[in-house]
Amino acid sequence: MSSDELLFVRRIELPDMIAYAGATWDWHRLHYDSAYLAERGLQRPVVDGQVFGAYLAIALREWFGPDAVISALSFRFKSLVFAGETIRCVGSFVRADSRVEVDLRVEVVEDGRIAVAPASATLALP
Repeated sequence: MSSDELLFVRRIELPDMIAYAGATWDWHRLHYDSAYLAERGLQRPVVDGQVFGAYLAIALREWFGPDAVISALSFRFKSLVFAGETIRCVGSFVRADSRVEVDLRVEVVEDGRIAVAPASATLALP
């Protein structure tokens, strides 16, 4: 990681995934049902892909403060993330003036695979 990169790390546990499912009404069995997962050759629940938008937004707010306004956020999934894995959101400045543009990615700490990329955000700072 270079000195101009921003970093946010979070371990995603099954209770976090269940709380997110409850908040979004997304109860797909892929995210919690061990029998359903075993039938599909998966050993652990799969993290809901949309949660990465939430984690990127949390990271951006931590980096730029609670008064920063996220005006655009886009991201693309690259690989599955499973319950119990730790993610690292990494951001680097593309441009900063009255708006800040940031390139983003989400990596899985345990093995370095890229979970989300490309990703980017635009923010207005107070």
